[in-house]
Amino acid sequence: MNKLKVLDLFSGIGGFSLGLERTGGFETVAFCEIDQHCRAVLESRWPGVRQFEDVTTLRGSDVGTVDVICGGFPCQDISRAGNGAGLAGARSGLWFEYARLIGELRPRYVLVENVSTLLHRGLDAVLGTLATLGYDAQWHCIPASDIGAPHIRDRVWIIANAQHTDADCLGSHRTEEHHGRVELRDQQGGFVGPLGQDVADADSSRKPQPGGRLIDLRRWLINSREEGRIRWGTEPGLGRVADGVPNRSHRLKQLGNAVVPQIPELIGRAILDSIEREAVSKADRSAA
Repeated sequence: MNKLKVLDLFSGIGGFSLGLERTGGFETVAFCEIDQHCRAVLESRWPGVRQFEDVTTLRGSDVGTVDVICGGFPCQDISRAGNGAGLAGARSGLWFEYARLIGELRPRYVLVENVSTLLHRGLDAVLGTLATLGYDAQWHCIPASDIGAPHIRDRVWIIANAQHTDADCLGSHRTEEHHGRVELRDQQGGFVGPLGQDVADADSSRKPQPGGRLIDLRRWLINSREEGRIRWGTEPGLGRVADGVPNRSHRLKQLGNAVVPQIPELIGRAILDSIEREAVSKADRSAA
C-alpha cells in the first residue's frame, strides 16, 4: 500500500507527523505553522518538506492532493485558562480555516486534537461542520497518562473519514440515550457519546456496516501495552531546566504545546489496520 499523504496544520514541532510516520504508512508532504522557532525545528527534522506560515492564506491548490489532514487548532479561547470565547475567539476560531481546507482538499481522513474543554465549548460545532462537509466522526478523550506519560494532559481526539470510502466502517449508530458528556442533535442527526461512539454521521440513511468502527482505540491501547509498543522513559531526552536549557523559554513553550506523538501513532496504526481489514473483506467478497 502506498503511504498516505499528510497535510499537518498548526504543526508545532511535528508531534502529529512524528507519530503518524512511526507507523510506516504515512508521509507528511506539507506543514503549516506560524511560529518561527517551530518552523526551524520542522525544517531540521523534515528537511525539504514544504512549509506554509499562515493557515488563513493557505489554499488547497497550494498543497495538492492529500489523504489526511491533521492538526490541533489553537485552544486559547477554549481552555479554562482562556477567555471562554470558544470558537468565536480569534485564535480558536481558526478551526473554521481548518474546515475550509477540508472542504477544498477533501482528504480521506481528518484528525483533530484539542483540550478536553472543547467538549463543553464547541465540540457540537466542530462535529456539525464535519458532518456538513460529508465526514463521519468519532471522538475519544485520551490523556497522555493513558499511554504511560508521567502527566495527565487530557485531550479530545477526533477521527473523521469521508463517507463512502473503502475503509468506511462507522455506520450510522443511533440512540436516544445520553451516554456522553456532550449531546449533539443537529440536521445531520449526529450524536455525541462516550469513547467509541459515532458522533457525526454525514448520511443518516446509511445502515451499520460489518467489521466494527473505523478504529477502536481501547483495543489498540491494550494491544500496544501487551506488545511492548508503549514505552515511556523515566527521564525526558531534553535536559531538565535545572541543568540548563539553551534558549529555554521558546523550547519549553514548544514542548508544552506539542501533542504526545504516541497517540497519533496509535490512531495511525488503527487506521492502517482498518484499511487492511477492509481490503481483505473486499477480496473475500470478490472471491465468493
